[in-house]
Formats: sequence, structure tokens, C-alpha cells
Amino acid sequence: MTVLVVFESHWGNTEQIARSIAAGIEDEGPAVRVASVMDAPTTLDGVELLVAGGPTHAFSMSRESSRLSAVRQGSTTGSAAIGLREYLQALVDHHQHSRIATFDTRVLAARRFPGSAARAAVRLVRREGFAVDHDPESFWVRDSSGPLEEGELDRARRWGHDLAAGLRRLG
Repeated sequence: MTVLVVFESHWGNTEQIARSIAAGIEDEGPAVRVASVMDAPTTLDGVELLVAGGPTHAFSMSRESSRLSAVRQGSTTGSAAIGLREYLQALVDHHQHSRIATFDTRVLAARRFPGSAARAAVRLVRREGFAVDHDPESFWVRDSSGPLEEGELDRARRWGHDLAAGLRRLG
């Protein structure tokens, strides 16, 4: 059983969450590979579950303009050229149908606002026939650049445990 955890991160917060989710999955036994959207494979041969996540920008997945804004604000990682949206579209273009779970990072102060990169990702992949595992999950940061809210890495690891348990139930 192989799991691929793919993330888009500009300040390192989403990457930390992705690695914590991966650790939770590994605690339960499945082999896990973690990759940035810039380096992740677009073919999912042998991958039983794709876990994909990114930051919420302007109530949805990032766009080139919002990634450029992050770069102008001093983001230390990530790319203006490719984000979660483009990565998932590359999978869709290749008609790679696999199971998927999505997550995002969101600014805690915006909790009352609608919009989530994880929910937008689910809408995109469902239209193309991907099987969606688990409800999309949001993890909270204090500000656009972070840090993560206290306890979020532990919560991400527990979510990873839940994802692995779901895989076991599927066989």
C-alpha cells in the first residue's frame, strides 16, 4: 500500500502539515512519499491514496496572481508558476483516477469566511471522476506567513492515522 502526500507551501506551514500527516499515515504502516507540487509525479501508478494540500488564497486554491503576491510578500518556498490547482489539473489531463484526500491551511482570523483550498480541490477532482476519501480538512495558521496554531501538527498526525485506517477498511 503506497500513499503520496503532495503539498504546495509558500511559508513552510503547509509543508509542516503535510509531513505531519505523512508521519501519522506511516505510524499505521503504509509506505508514504512526500513531495512538493513542483516535484511530485503526475502519474499515480502504484499509489493507492493521494493526499493533496495547499494554502487557501482568496477563498480557494492559489492562482498564479496570488502566488506572485506571496513571493512579493517574502515567501521563502513555493513557486509562482505551479500550485495545487495546476498539479491536480495535470493529473486530470492524464485521466489518472485514484483515491484522494485533500487538506489546506487557512488563517484562523478568516475562520468565519467561506472558502477553502481543500474544498475547491475536491470539487475539481470529483468532476473528473476521482474517488474522494474523507471530508476535506483545514489546518489553522495565525497569519498568512504563520506560525501554525498550537496543536495543529498533532491534529494533522491524527488525521493521517484516520486516513490510514480508511485505507485498511478499503482492503
